[in-house]
Amino acid sequence: MRRTAVAAPWVRTRLRAFPGAAVALGLLVAVTAFLAAAFPRAVDAYETEGLRHRIAGAAPPDSVVEVTVPAGPGTGEAHVRPEALRTLHRAVLDALPEPVRADAAQSSYGLRTTRPLPASDPGLPAPDGLPPEFTLATPSELGRHATVRAGRLPTAPATATATGVEAAVTADTAEALELSPGSVVHLPRAGRGPLAVRITGVVQPRSPRQAYWSVEPRLRTPELTARQAAGAPRFFWDAALLLPPEAAPVLLGTAGEPQGFWRIAPATGHLTARDAPALTGAVASLTGGPDLLAVRGRLGDAAAVDTRLGDLLASHDGMRAAIGPVVAVAAAGAGTVAVVVVGMAAGLGAARRRDEPALLRARGGSLGGIGGRLLAETAVVAVPAAALGLLLAVWLVGSDRFGYAAAGAGAVALVVCGVLPVRAVFPHRRPGVHRGRDDLVAARPSRRRTVAELTLLALAVAAVAALRTRDAGAGGADLLAGSAPVLVGLVAALVLVRLYPLPLRWAARPARRLRGVVGPLALAGAARSPAAGALTLLALLVALTTAGFGGSVLAGVAAAREEAAVLETGGDARVSGAAEAVPLPDGLVEAVRGVEGVREAVAVQVEYGVPLADRPGVPGSMSVTLIGVEPGAYAELARRTGQGSFPAGDLRRAGDGDGGRVPLLPAVVSPSVARLMGAEQRLVQSHAGTFRVRVAGVRERTPAVPGADFIVVNAADLTHRADTVLLVSGPVEGGALRSAVGSAAGGFSVRLRSEARAGFVESPMQTGAERVYAGAVAAGAGYAALALLLALLHGAPGRAALLARLRTLGLSRRQGRWLLGLEALPQALLAAAGGTLTGWAAVALLSPGVDLARLALAAAPGLAAFDGAPLRADAWSLVLPAVGVVVLTSAVALGQAWWVTRRGSVGELGAGEAR
Repeated sequence: MRRTAVAAPWVRTRLRAFPGAAVALGLLVAVTAFLAAAFPRAVDAYETEGLRHRIAGAAPPDSVVEVTVPAGPGTGEAHVRPEALRTLHRAVLDALPEPVRADAAQSSYGLRTTRPLPASDPGLPAPDGLPPEFTLATPSELGRHATVRAGRLPTAPATATATGVEAAVTADTAEALELSPGSVVHLPRAGRGPLAVRITGVVQPRSPRQAYWSVEPRLRTPELTARQAAGAPRFFWDAALLLPPEAAPVLLGTAGEPQGFWRIAPATGHLTARDAPALTGAVASLTGGPDLLAVRGRLGDAAAVDTRLGDLLASHDGMRAAIGPVVAVAAAGAGTVAVVVVGMAAGLGAARRRDEPALLRARGGSLGGIGGRLLAETAVVAVPAAALGLLLAVWLVGSDRFGYAAAGAGAVALVVCGVLPVRAVFPHRRPGVHRGRDDLVAARPSRRRTVAELTLLALAVAAVAALRTRDAGAGGADLLAGSAPVLVGLVAALVLVRLYPLPLRWAARPARRLRGVVGPLALAGAARSPAAGALTLLALLVALTTAGFGGSVLAGVAAAREEAAVLETGGDARVSGAAEAVPLPDGLVEAVRGVEGVREAVAVQVEYGVPLADRPGVPGSMSVTLIGVEPGAYAELARRTGQGSFPAGDLRRAGDGDGGRVPLLPAVVSPSVARLMGAEQRLVQSHAGTFRVRVAGVRERTPAVPGADFIVVNAADLTHRADTVLLVSGPVEGGALRSAVGSAAGGFSVRLRSEARAGFVESPMQTGAERVYAGAVAAGAGYAALALLLALLHGAPGRAALLARLRTLGLSRRQGRWLLGLEALPQALLAAAGGTLTGWAAVALLSPGVDLARLALAAAPGLAAFDGAPLRADAWSLVLPAVGVVVLTSAVALGQAWWVTRRGSVGELGAGEAR
């Protein structure tokens, strides 16, 4: 029996015939699928890290959940013993709602006095004659959180009627209060003699910046506190004595109004970005909802829960909402360019194989059958490549969200598998003969194309209107507003495609008058570029628009951080005391001026909380910041920093305002103060003196204080002159400046502008968003370059054949290179110019709806002093990508010309060629 030969499978045959094309397609799909899968995982990763950092990196008083119960006169000693407090601590932990969990290592509980007790011992330091005040506390597990430097830990129990008790102090407290093991501090008791507190040991805190020691900083470090009085403020020490938990009952006998406390440091290792809404709801319930009732059911009706964790979560939510649309713009741009490149690659494959579907169609093949074969052929390559890209994204980008990544990679595979069969089969839906020229100049837009273009125009207008009318700080990642720059680029591309023939026609006539043939031939070749070149123009315009918009965003972020850093420090560095009203010691200004790099050091007097009446004769209803300055130096500093420059003569004193008894001082004020004062004089009573002020100038900002309601006067006219802040300008080195300040005076801090600027980028959400944005822009640029290469590759056979024919007519190699180079320039120049203008237009149109402050600055509370960061066009970001397009186009065209001119012409002149 004769055996019938079985035809080789279609897919295997095609893959063996064109392995290079299959590998290239697989590589394109794998890279695109990796980017599509990595993007949502990267966003989730930086949002998760941002949430954890926002809580863990916040100051402990802002993140800890504190539960308190007052221990009134009727409280029995048994209720404050260690066993009872430990049982209540476990009850508090059990009452925490998910996802709130406790960090057991940094959580603490115990009993403390809420009212500081003044010490009656004459030997204790009293800076201004005021005795030091102490807080008594019995924190749990002191031995685990401190190292004994001298003496021993207190252990002796005590009752409410005890006359003496043991305590420990930290090393900072011992140094500031001159205490040591064996010292005795006497504190008042309610209706009894003083309580003798004997110091048994000096301890050094472990992890002093963690919650155990920093929720109440005086437990670790004594504070020099100012007491407001007539004249200059008077200072006293405010410190803490650490008692053993067994001695907690002794606090019941003092006048310190004791209370039990449970400080729960939140754990963050289990939190993800998806937990943010649930965490916000849990905190709200814990502070004023059902979970608060659960806590009170365990601790009593007097229990209160206090935390600022809700503010941190609101700040995180606001930052995420503001960052989302900005990142969505880059993602939409890169995604659009990637889709265009996939379409171009499919078009290149369809053009290479356009005779195969025609032959199959002529032999009776159905469109479905032909498309199914092409779909199978493409899917064999695309699906494994997309799966590989997905696996790489899961492996390289840490996140627990797999669904969005799989959807992104699947969408890439679906698009790739669908585009090639559609593009290959669509031209053969009807039988036809040779269709003639198909180029940008000869093509006539159809009605369907016109309707599609008008639809895109309407969408672009709607997106721009939505983004412009939305509050810049409101955030929100709606799809229409996020894709606005992409839609603007699409509309511009469609307009340029329609206008493309006009400049070619205008340049054709002058070119014909030239003596050479290169110019006219180059223009004719540019005009005959295939209509599919519109996709190249579209990809380039969208990429350039996204790159210009993204570069402007990043430049605006850098500028906002620089401006906010200057606003915070008032110059290149700021020197101030630990407390607000600590005056600068003698010799400090001269020591700072002697540091290398210091251009100028301006000393100013800053007094916060000065009352200002809203009308004459009425007690102060507005608190302002009084700033006393030396007019000349301060005006020069304001001019150099751009923070409210004013003429020094504005602060020249004009005379007395009340018969010579109350001086009248001209002042430069903030707008809110100017609105309150109007044209009238106002009486100011402050520690610096009593005087009247009148408005001599209004400025939005001033270097000494960031964003406050301020009054700037001449310090020489103040009764009590005491400079408290030193503003330094110049390229000074931080170590040298701190050394000079430390040698001249202790207790003063130095804040550099560079450190303030670096502090604004401490959030992983910001840095992660910037990396994702830069990566998306870079991916869009890479796809745009690939689109350009595909376009040149698509026309390479025709250009090679044309050049070979012209070589036979006498065209030299040099002329051939010039011909191919000039032929590629019109479309590149059009894309570069159009992309630059479109990027500028996108920034100008969308800037009212974009506020970069959340992306630029680290924490939401610091934004109160910053009046927004508007988006502005950055020239370098617009011009450099456009120049890169022209350079890349010229390089590729010249490289192709060099390669073609080196080859012989015989191979390009085969008989029967349709090129």
